[in-house]
Amino acid sequence: MKPLNSSFRDPSGYIFNNNDKFYRVVNNSYKENLDHLEDSGLYDKLLESKKVIPYEQVLNTSLDSDKDVYKVIIPEQLGFVSYPYEWCFSQLKDAALLTLDIQRESLKYDMSLKDASAYNVQFHRGLPVMIDTLSFEKYSEGDPWVAYKQFCQHFLAPLALASYVDIKSIKLLQLYIDGIPLDYAIKQLPVRFIAKFSIFIHLYLHAKAQNSNANNFKIRKNNVSKVAMLGLISSLRSAIDSLKWAPVGTEWGEYYQATNYSTSSMSKKHQVIDEIIFSLSPSVLWDIGGNNGEFTRIASNKGIDSILFDIDYASIEKSYRKSKKEKERNLASFVMDFTNPSPSIGWNNKERLSIFNRKPADMVLALALIHHLCISNNLPFNFVMEFFARITSKYLVIEFVPKSDSQVKRLLKTREDIFINYNQNNFENNFMNLFNIIKTIKVDDSERVIYLMEKKI
Repeated sequence: MKPLNSSFRDPSGYIFNNNDKFYRVVNNSYKENLDHLEDSGLYDKLLESKKVIPYEQVLNTSLDSDKDVYKVIIPEQLGFVSYPYEWCFSQLKDAALLTLDIQRESLKYDMSLKDASAYNVQFHRGLPVMIDTLSFEKYSEGDPWVAYKQFCQHFLAPLALASYVDIKSIKLLQLYIDGIPLDYAIKQLPVRFIAKFSIFIHLYLHAKAQNSNANNFKIRKNNVSKVAMLGLISSLRSAIDSLKWAPVGTEWGEYYQATNYSTSSMSKKHQVIDEIIFSLSPSVLWDIGGNNGEFTRIASNKGIDSILFDIDYASIEKSYRKSKKEKERNLASFVMDFTNPSPSIGWNNKERLSIFNRKPADMVLALALIHHLCISNNLPFNFVMEFFARITSKYLVIEFVPKSDSQVKRLLKTREDIFINYNQNNFENNFMNLFNIIKTIKVDDSERVIYLMEKKI
């Protein structure tokens, strides 16, 4: 079986896809570590606390005769696969704390994480969970934590930059796929950051090593006791815990666009979306530009796997915190600018998938969005139509906002109106090239119209 393009770095095994299911091959070189993970009780302990993805061994596979293969396992299948540069602050922070908690628990069973990549974590059923079963290795007294520097690059540095400099610093993880260089991070952080010694020291020591001569910098073995290791983990956890982010001077309010909907029109909009979702019952729904997930939750509350995307970190932060508090298991929220969506990156541009190469939704919501795409970003209707046809396999629920709408008028106040083709008739004619219009619903007390469309085969 051919490994996935993202699964080639670890000689211990690899992931492959067969009939839309993902499997993991465990090589004989990892046999001792996997046996210890299972026999020691560590796997059961982490599974009980929902910190790792569950898996089962697959018997009678075509790989059984391969002399290099020890086992083939099938993990619980994930829904949408996200990447760290698509997470909000609290998601990255929770993934960091999960990694440290797993490392601390592993030491109790004489195991340690050999890597601390943020890509080893996914958000599954509302919770961060480690998906890389092959990250564990047997621990020997005196061994240092080999993943210490990687943890700082993947978690501590971006969280510190997001907290002290700019929340958008998290997007640097897209540029630096192996984690943010620590010498770079130190240079960007303000002078007052130095006072946060518990954080500064972890970044500074590694940055200093980078700047001196990385080839000559080696961590000596057999000089780090387990007690010292646990102290390191505790120090890192305190450092991560101390990092905070929230919109300045407000409880989120100023981060949301003012709505021109009356109470009755908003109620009507809720009713329309609810009826559409109920009647079609999609298995996976994406809400594009869905703000804090008000309409996404109409679907997720019905048990539908629903994904909220928005460009605004505050909106996704609020949605994620709400999901945690209310233990929502069918909703995931991610930061995404769909005018510049996540591309394919990494080795050969295939290691991390673009949004278009991940499994599409069978229903997409695009509410109060068309005017931002077409007027704020100068996108023609046919471009927008083609985009939505790429991300839905079946249905599109889209709201048309006319020029007479107060929100469009606000957008046009600061620019010349060059959008002579922006009207409902052109909107329909363009979208009918790739979609059939099933239903058109005018929203009460509003000039807006909601369309239910089905993608043409």
